[in-house]
Amino acid sequence: MNPVKIIQSIPAQVTLIAVSKTRSIEEIHEMAKLGISTFGENRVQELKQKYDPAYHWHMIGHLQRNKVKDVVPLADMIQSLDSLPLAEEIEKQCAKIDKVMDVLIEVNSSKEASKSGVAPEEALSFLAACMSFPHLRVRGLMTIGPNIDDQEQIKACFTSVYQLYQEAQARWPQIDTLSMGMSGDYEIAIACGANMIRLGTILFGERN
Repeated sequence: MNPVKIIQSIPAQVTLIAVSKTRSIEEIHEMAKLGISTFGENRVQELKQKYDPAYHWHMIGHLQRNKVKDVVPLADMIQSLDSLPLAEEIEKQCAKIDKVMDVLIEVNSSKEASKSGVAPEEALSFLAACMSFPHLRVRGLMTIGPNIDDQEQIKACFTSVYQLYQEAQARWPQIDTLSMGMSGDYEIAIACGANMIRLGTILFGERN
């Protein structure tokens, strides 16, 4: 599918993050010509290499505490906050440069051992704990759907996180972001209430 048609098909209330992992800065510039201004990176080293202040950058991959100091000056949002020690390190590094970092709590909605994220039943209590850090602005939740063909199971995971998101919104007015859905399941995610999606392959094309 043509990336222009995909971009045009995204509802106005949904923010599109172009996942630029393994992509060149030239490819990022070409995507920006189509109107995309926010890019998501999985690896800290790639973020450092490609960083351009003309764009917004989100850290969407698992983040190790010893890499936080490299991410904090560059990222506009960290979507993969999944532990209290990580929250403490983000707070520490942000305080050093007087920056308030937008963050999302990553929820392991499929409960797969291979995935990062907090358990769904612990998500709201963890979110509440993160609210106490002055240099963190908790904006909402993020999840990665299960890598399976069963659309009903994918939908069930997304729906469960949307319900958590609604509960969080009811308790904290600042909660406004639900990031879920990638190239293979973004349409399901939008139907389940996502207002931010992360698309890579479907936008940039398959790697040669």
